[in-house]
Amino acid sequence: MIPLGDDNPTRRPPFVTVTIIGACIVAHAWQSVVALAGGAALSRTCGFIPYEFLTGIDLTPPACVVPVHATILTSMFLHGGLVHLGGNMLYLWIFGNNVEDVLGSGRFLAFYVGCGIAAAIGQAMVTLVAAPEEIGIPMVGASGAIAGVLGAYLVRFPGTRVRTLLTIGVFWTTVRLPAFFVLGAWFVLQFFQGVLALGIDLASNVATWAHVFGFVAGLALVGLITPRRAPFAR
Repeated sequence: MIPLGDDNPTRRPPFVTVTIIGACIVAHAWQSVVALAGGAALSRTCGFIPYEFLTGIDLTPPACVVPVHATILTSMFLHGGLVHLGGNMLYLWIFGNNVEDVLGSGRFLAFYVGCGIAAAIGQAMVTLVAAPEEIGIPMVGASGAIAGVLGAYLVRFPGTRVRTLLTIGVFWTTVRLPAFFVLGAWFVLQFFQGVLALGIDLASNVATWAHVFGFVAGLALVGLITPRRAPFAR
C-alpha cells in the first residue's frame, strides 16, 4: 500500500512541513555534490552513529560541522538515495500538514524533532542489545521522525480517508481507506519486520526499530502537546 493523498484539508499553510521537505532535498543535493567531489560521505560524518553518541568519540575524521551528539539531528535530513528521500517526503507531505495544523508550527517542530530523537535512541538501544558489533554503523533518514507524525495522525484523524495505491503483482488500483487501517497496517508491518531482523545482520536492513519507536513516541506525545481546542477528524 502506498498513500497518495488524503481527504483532509488544512486551515493554515504547513510552513514547517514544507521547510523540512525543502531542507531534506537541499541536504540530499549537498550529499551528491560532496560525493561527486570525492569528499567523505555525509552519511558517515553527519549520520547518527550510536557509538559516537554514547562515547562522544568521533570515529570518522573529518568530523561533521556539528559535535558528535548533534548528529542525532543532522541525520534526520540525510538520506540513502532518491527512493529513500522520495518515500519519506511523500509520507511527510500527506500526513505532516494536518498534524502541523493541529499542533501549530512551533509545537509541530518540537514534536517532529522529539520523535526523531526517540526513534534514533530506540534503534541504538536495539542495536546495542541485539548486535553490539554494529554500533559503529551510521543511521540516516527522516523516517523515525515521520513515523511519529504517522502516530499522531492516527490519534487525531483515525477515520479520515486516505487515497491509497494497492499493488498485487502487475495489477494496481487506487482505493480510499481509513487512516487507522493504512497507518495501523504500516506499523504492524514495521514491528514484525523489526522482530524478524533481530536474528540476522541488522546492518543489512532498514532501521525498522526507529520506525517503531518513532511511531510510539508520536502516539504518546501528541496528546500531551495538542492545544485544547484542536479539532479531531471526522
